[in-house]
This record gives sequence, structure tokens and C-alpha cells, in this order.
Amino acid sequence: MFRVLDPGAFTTVQDAGRYGFQRYGVPVSGALDQFSHRVANWLVGNSETAAVLESTFVGPRLEVLSDGIVSVTGAVMPVLVNGEARETWQSFTVQAGDRISFKPARRGVRSYLAVRGGIDVPEVMGSRSTCTGGKIGGVRGRALAAQDILPRGIVAGIVSLKGLPNEFRPEFKGEIVLRALPGPQEDFFDAGLEVFFSADFRVSSEADRMGYRLDGPTIEFMEGTPKSIISEPSLPGVVQIPPDGRAIIILVEQTVGGYAKIATIIAPDLNLVAQARPGDLVRFTRIGLNEAYGVHAEYRKRLESVRMLFQSDWPSR
Repeated sequence: MFRVLDPGAFTTVQDAGRYGFQRYGVPVSGALDQFSHRVANWLVGNSETAAVLESTFVGPRLEVLSDGIVSVTGAVMPVLVNGEARETWQSFTVQAGDRISFKPARRGVRSYLAVRGGIDVPEVMGSRSTCTGGKIGGVRGRALAAQDILPRGIVAGIVSLKGLPNEFRPEFKGEIVLRALPGPQEDFFDAGLEVFFSADFRVSSEADRMGYRLDGPTIEFMEGTPKSIISEPSLPGVVQIPPDGRAIIILVEQTVGGYAKIATIIAPDLNLVAQARPGDLVRFTRIGLNEAYGVHAEYRKRLESVRMLFQSDWPSR
């Protein structure tokens, strides 16, 4: 489907993730902004789990090798076909010989390009997602490089071009509020826990798919508590506090950790983290478990509403 002319800043193949192998030290990986990933696929009539291209800051330049339908969602990262702007959050056609390119992200940081049929790289442990640390998945376990060829999957049936209504499109701002449950090691902190839930932090330049280190006040440990723990499983959304007291939001490329975890961000808010840029303001607000379940249920309901917008003319399979 595509020949890579320029890979952009950091572009990888990602799908819904590689689950069930964390006990072997294999991270989940997958698209960081799961909402944008799902919508990109729905816009072109794919399953929500199909593989797409995830780009960071600046997308790739691609030569189109065969006619198809594509969509771009996520960050405000203008997309052009043969130098002419195309709308994001809606599907559009491309023809063999076209050139797709991107301008730098204006808001947000990650964009998602889906093609009808999906990016058809080999599955590794049930997923096409790239884990660059483990060098598995995607295109030989790495970010895209010039002259890579990206095939697409089998295309069956015809779908009409679609767009996501404005009321469902996320806004990417320079500040985010993340809802989080204390713990699991909240008892390592007393005043530090209050600082965590009241202070302003900023995303540092140390931010990637493994995690975001935050600049801000030092989170002090309670006197007499250890500055580390015996390594234990780590999931996307936990906030670690290393001995220097600088908070780290863990994302999708880690399976275990030996730093105390002061809080856990609820899953729907991880989409906000995925689009946060260095320098963006971050605040944490405390949420209870029952409230978190309610928020997640509402998020799933909203996803289902979006999915149903596109399902009416999907071909049967």
C-alpha cells in the first residue's frame, strides 16, 4: 500500500496491543491514544483492533502504491495529499502515485493513519504492534525507515466515506487534569500524597512510549519508608515515585518496576496523556474506585455511540 519516503520523527505500526504475555516480560505496546486509534479504523471500515501508523510530532512522507481509503486522527497534525490539505477525523481516497505528507503537530503529539484493510505486517504473539525495546512486531521491531514497504490486508466490500461529528472530536489543550486512585503504595507517602493531588506539574522532555517524567515539586516519602520496593508488575497509568521524588507516568512499554507507585490514572484519561507535549501542564485529581467504574462505563458507552455512527454501511464479513 505504501512506500516510506521519509519516516518522520518517530512512526511505528501499532494496533490494540499485545495482551497475555506480560508475565514473560513482554509489554502490551499498542496505540497510546486508543480513542484516536479506534476511530481511525472505524472511519475506513476496519475492525477497531487493526494495525495503523502512529506518528509522533511529525508524520511520515509516503508514496501510495495502490488505490485505497485512508483516515488520519489524533493530534492536530495537518495531512496533505500531493501538497493539498485533507481533513482529519474523516476518511478520504488516495490513488496509486499519490504522496501523503504531514506538517508538524500544532496541538497534541500523536496522529494515527489507518488504511482500509489495515497495515498487514506479521503478527507476533497475536499482535502487529511494534515494541522497539524488545525489537518485536511492526516492521522488524523498529520505527519506520526510508524505503520500507507497508502492505495492507485483504479488502472486501465497499464503504462510503465518513467523518466524525465535531461533538465527538477531542480537544488537545496545553493543560490536562488526570483522575487517579491513590496507590497501590500510597501508604509510603503522607504529606507527599497531598502534594501530588494539589500541585501543578509539567511534562518534561523525558517523555516517550515507556513513560512521562514530570517536572514539579518533589514528592517526599514518609519518614522511615524505603525509597524502592521489590519489583512487581506494572500497568499503564501507574505513577511511580523514584528516590529523587520526580513523578513518572508509566505507559505501555514496561512490565515490572521497583519504584513505589503513589497513584494509578484511570484508563480513559490515558488518551490525554498520550497527546501531552513537553511543557504541558498536568494536574491530578483524586477519584474513588466506584466513581472510576462509573467513568469507565460512560467512556465505553461513548465509544459504542461513535462505533454505531459508522457501522450501518460496513460490509458483512
